[in-house]
Amino acid sequence: MPRRQSGGAIPRLLVVGAFGLVALLGAAGTGVAAPPPPPNPSDSEIDASRAEANARAGEVGQLTNQLAAAESKLSELQADVELKMEEANKALVDMQTAQDAAGQARLDAEAARRESDAAVGAIEIARQNLDRFIAGSYQQGSTIGSMSAYIGSDSPKDLLARAQMLNAVGGSQLHALEEMRRAQAEKANKDAAARKALEIAEQKQAAAERAKGTADAAQAAAVHAQESQQSQAAQLEANKQSVEQRLFQAQEKVSGLQGQRQRYQDWLAQKQREDEERARQAALAAAASQGNQGGGGNNDPAPPPRGRPSAPAGASVEAVIARAMSQLGLPYAWGGGNASGPTRGIRDGGVADRFGDYRKIGFDCSGLMIYAFAGVRSLPHYSGYQYHAGRKVPLSQMRRGDMLFWGGGGGIHHVALYLGNGQMVEAPQSGSVVKVSPVRYGGIMPYATRLIG
Repeated sequence: MPRRQSGGAIPRLLVVGAFGLVALLGAAGTGVAAPPPPPNPSDSEIDASRAEANARAGEVGQLTNQLAAAESKLSELQADVELKMEEANKALVDMQTAQDAAGQARLDAEAARRESDAAVGAIEIARQNLDRFIAGSYQQGSTIGSMSAYIGSDSPKDLLARAQMLNAVGGSQLHALEEMRRAQAEKANKDAAARKALEIAEQKQAAAERAKGTADAAQAAAVHAQESQQSQAAQLEANKQSVEQRLFQAQEKVSGLQGQRQRYQDWLAQKQREDEERARQAALAAAASQGNQGGGGNNDPAPPPRGRPSAPAGASVEAVIARAMSQLGLPYAWGGGNASGPTRGIRDGGVADRFGDYRKIGFDCSGLMIYAFAGVRSLPHYSGYQYHAGRKVPLSQMRRGDMLFWGGGGGIHHVALYLGNGQMVEAPQSGSVVKVSPVRYGGIMPYATRLIG
């Protein structure tokens, strides 16, 4: 047995305390003790947990596909809602235009009626004057057919002059009366035309109001479909998150079991090294003991070897763009924006109302274009009309400062300003803000609209 060191028999106590074992050849081992063995899961346990994780992964994949389809449908419905909102915007613009036209037609009809009434009054006054002239002429014997007009003449020449004068006066009165009657006829025609124009304007106004009602109903239906799809997508997302959580737990279980297996294998390797070390230490201790029994030598045992080291561990394009970019971060507000800047949004009875656009000061997509191009030309507050406001160029030739449009179902529902390098500035939708985005090519119209150059 080796001699005690100055601090006592510490190596023996450590080994006994850790393992409760006696070293080979009756000597206490001086190597580092291996820890107790960790759990060693069976192959069947690991295979079962891996199968469970694979099943959860497959379920997540299915739900991911369903969710992708639902989100794609939701994107289509969002585009449809935007289209319906723009159609409602168009119907509002058309209705306001029709109302203005009807109001002007009413004013024109009233003016024509006043002119016709005035002409009738003038005819009546002229007729009364002519009647008085004729009556007076007969009473005074001064008109043709009255003998006194001729008897009072001093000579045939005087008689002829008097007859010519009376003819001229009477003819002038009759001519004036005829002219007034012609004027009355013209003003009556104007009055009839004005009433017809008013009738047509009121019909257009009624049609525009019906179209506005139809557009509002279509928008409400689109919003309802979108909300239903959002609910479905939200449910799918919740299901997907639940299964993902279960997948995570299953993967954690697989990782835990595999980790346990790896730790057990590491323990086995460490135990083998410790057993080898204890055997070597025991051999050294036996050799030292034999040396002491043979008559001398150093009484201290040889120091244990060190362990193995651990493994290392402008009216210009630029002016237009500058105006649009100056509004970055402003809220989207449906119906908002004009040539002077952001304005309060308006109610739409659907998405915009839910986001409170009527309480916000900002822009919608076409309103931002109105503001950006204010120094170039006046644009209507409807993306469909803006699409036809300038020269169309193929998308392959689009350049900085062109307007890009998105549409579907026979109409335009969005517009943005192209910045170049695949970027654009836009007021995208309710709940968002004016921002720079990559150009989206899904649903984009085949032509850009160019107002400058």
